[in-house]
Amino acid sequence: MAGSLLARNSLSTIRNWLRIRVDYVKRRSLKKISKTKVVVAALLSAILSLSLAAPATAAKRVYDPATDTWSEAGAVKPGSRRGSAIAKQIVDYDTKFKPGTIVVETSERRLYLVLDDGKAMKYGIGVGRDGFRWSGQHRITRVAEWPGWTPPAAMRKRVPDLPAYMPGGPDNPLGARALYIGSTLYRIHGTSEPWTIGQAVSSGCIRLTNEDVTDLYERVRVGALVVVHQ
Repeated sequence: MAGSLLARNSLSTIRNWLRIRVDYVKRRSLKKISKTKVVVAALLSAILSLSLAAPATAAKRVYDPATDTWSEAGAVKPGSRRGSAIAKQIVDYDTKFKPGTIVVETSERRLYLVLDDGKAMKYGIGVGRDGFRWSGQHRITRVAEWPGWTPPAAMRKRVPDLPAYMPGGPDNPLGARALYIGSTLYRIHGTSEPWTIGQAVSSGCIRLTNEDVTDLYERVRVGALVVVHQ
């Protein structure tokens, strides 16, 4: 909406400037006007008419993982488009796993990065919805900053209007960072929709806010163990 208001304000400014210029040329023509100035006035008037008739910019569409559809950004209720209220924190954590291990507690909707001295960094996460949850142990095979997204064939079959590829950026569903889990199709990644943290909305991937996944990315190395519990 802000973009639309900005465009309208800019258009209004241009129209006002054009009206002033046309009025100026007309007033000058009462005294002395050349054929060239008449043409300029006509062109300015034509431009003004075209700007008034210009169509509105198409509404932006975003991917809604909760429904597996692409819809207008305005379709998401403003009250639900807040950031995550789940802040990361260091907690006591008794575990058999070594520091650097990532433990995902799906039912709790939390991710723990094991630290030294019986501690862990605890993050809020979004997890797979019904039918897309999984468990197991794998290693981080690669990491990426602002990754591009290639929707899996199964997802594109479910959602035909998904693009074949989406370049990395703020609107990309993978967010600011991605940690790739073994040879699976799953990733631990950021999100362009921070209000979904703490919910079960994904197709199996583990999502964090962009701030939290960037923090995790800085702490984790390729080869780190990932343990996912139901």
